[in-house]
Amino acid sequence: MKTDTMRTLVVTIVMCGVLAACSSVGGFGQAGSSKPSAGSIEAFSENIGRSILFLEGSAALDENSQALLVNQATWLKTYPNWLVKIQGHADDPGTEAANKTLSTQRAEVVQAALIAQGVDAKRLWVKGYGIERPVTDCDPEACQRLNRRVVLNLRETFDDAAPQSSGKR
Repeated sequence: MKTDTMRTLVVTIVMCGVLAACSSVGGFGQAGSSKPSAGSIEAFSENIGRSILFLEGSAALDENSQALLVNQATWLKTYPNWLVKIQGHADDPGTEAANKTLSTQRAEVVQAALIAQGVDAKRLWVKGYGIERPVTDCDPEACQRLNRRVVLNLRETFDDAAPQSSGKR
């Protein structure tokens, strides 16, 4: 009888281990808490980050932005199926034309940094939006800081802003 009890205990322990392993990889027991699939837009957004912030009136990358760009470039080289629209934004004093120019400069700096990290230039294109697409769901000071940004948007096809906008590559 000791053998049967021991066998039952071992089976119970093994089954607990199996169930724990399944729940830790999104199997049983974790309804609604799945991780994004590797190589997806969601994985890029959650694990790497899409936005690079800038100081007021500047298109220069700081140390944090440079580190983020290294991670973005590494991810993009791992998943070469994605095209990237690099969108520049601004929320700085000045004319509409000056803000468009600054937002384009920011996007171009990010593009150059990604290329320098080994991302194929043919996959990238820039668009400066100036102050056309502001972040508005925050307090004014935070929104102003968040509007001085570049956002990497992963795409399956080129859009009209791309120089090579003939469709899918």
